[in-house]
Amino acid sequence: MEKISWLNLPEREDLPEDVQSLFAKAEEKLGHIPNVFKTMALTPTHFMKWFKYYDYLMRTEEGELSPKEREMIGLAVSAENRCEYCLGSHSSYLREITKDPAFVDLLTHNYRRAPVSKRERVILDFAVLMTHESYKMTPENLEPLQAIGLSDKGIAEVAQVAAMFNFTNRMANALGWKPNEEYYHQFRESKKPEH
Repeated sequence: MEKISWLNLPEREDLPEDVQSLFAKAEEKLGHIPNVFKTMALTPTHFMKWFKYYDYLMRTEEGELSPKEREMIGLAVSAENRCEYCLGSHSSYLREITKDPAFVDLLTHNYRRAPVSKRERVILDFAVLMTHESYKMTPENLEPLQAIGLSDKGIAEVAQVAAMFNFTNRMANALGWKPNEEYYHQFRESKKPEH
């Protein structure tokens, strides 16, 4: 069996109860335990705090971004960082949301050529600029986000999602995390094109 990380990971039975409970919930809901859980569980306290923040950030109904937009940010940033793990997992999540695997593949390969809305383009351009050149950014870089109607809270949300993926991308790339094989096969049934 291929290792899912370059580090030696703990056995499931050796993990704290809260981590084992989260594993069980994931297994029940998804049919598998995401490898990111297994790799992050090397430091259980860190993992549980990270997961709580990640889960809120990606699934809150209080924000200005849709679940689709959050996943699109994740994919655009992960593509720029060449993160095998997040490209595998989050392309699956976005296919589930959109029911459009061709669109997700285009976005994963190069969001600049994918058929996205003006709002989505502005959000993704900002997330990618932040990924590469955050140290050069100025107040003027916020203006396109303001022009599409995002409040300061909405802009902060875009930045937080982009930052979360930059964090996990770097962890995954530096430590050799491998995505679950299931991700590559899930939600490949496309919606029928209308003619």
